[in-house]
Amino acid sequence: MSDGIQTVAADGILEVTIDRPKANAIDLAASRRLNEVWTAFRDDASLRLAILTGAGDRFFCPGWDLKAAAAGEESDEDWGVGGFGGLNYPRNLNKPIIAAVNGIACGGGFELVLGTDIIVMEEHAKFALPEINVGVLPDAGTIKLPRRVPYHVAVEFLMTGRWMDATEAKHWGLANHVVPKGQAMVKAREIARQLADGPPLLFPAIKQLIRHAETLGEHEAFALHDSLDAVQRVVRSEDLKEGTRAFAEKRKPQWRGR
Repeated sequence: MSDGIQTVAADGILEVTIDRPKANAIDLAASRRLNEVWTAFRDDASLRLAILTGAGDRFFCPGWDLKAAAAGEESDEDWGVGGFGGLNYPRNLNKPIIAAVNGIACGGGFELVLGTDIIVMEEHAKFALPEINVGVLPDAGTIKLPRRVPYHVAVEFLMTGRWMDATEAKHWGLANHVVPKGQAMVKAREIARQLADGPPLLFPAIKQLIRHAETLGEHEAFALHDSLDAVQRVVRSEDLKEGTRAFAEKRKPQWRGR
């Protein structure tokens, strides 16, 4: 059972598509399925990175399936080990994930976007955390958004539930790239191919160091650096030696992930 979550893997890249007509909303089963997908992606050494998108051209994901809520699902259900959609607080997920935002991403759908690392947004797409209008706390959004944009921008966004279009999202750094309608996956795949050619050990080290150092001062962060497993794997790796040799020999490195 896919529960409306489609996956395709090729050349070290996993593509995950939320395909739940009409709007790609996520119910309990779909959230648990996404958690399974991200856990399998984390543990599969053959997969280097992932792209997350939505089916169609109107919705990336509007969050919780309110029809399922009306049928009895509760907001405090067990959505999976990584929370709603698997990206609220994933465990040791140190591989890069690109969001290809093809339309509306609001509520839990926007929180999914905040759980990714690189964001490609189509020009008609937009973000919102409208939970304020129904008296619900967007917990992941409340925690993550002020770490992505200035405090006053985040607070207004959270407290009004207003919409943010692609131009504003790019302005605040919530989108790396804004592309024409229908081109998000094209750009996301272009970035994915570039990353897939990179040194395999570096991406986990970068994500782990960013995550652990996020709330530390600079001095403490540098002290932490030496204790992280992913960082030490880079320091002791054959790839580090290969990279320096390739630079000296003016050739492309042959990364081996060890």
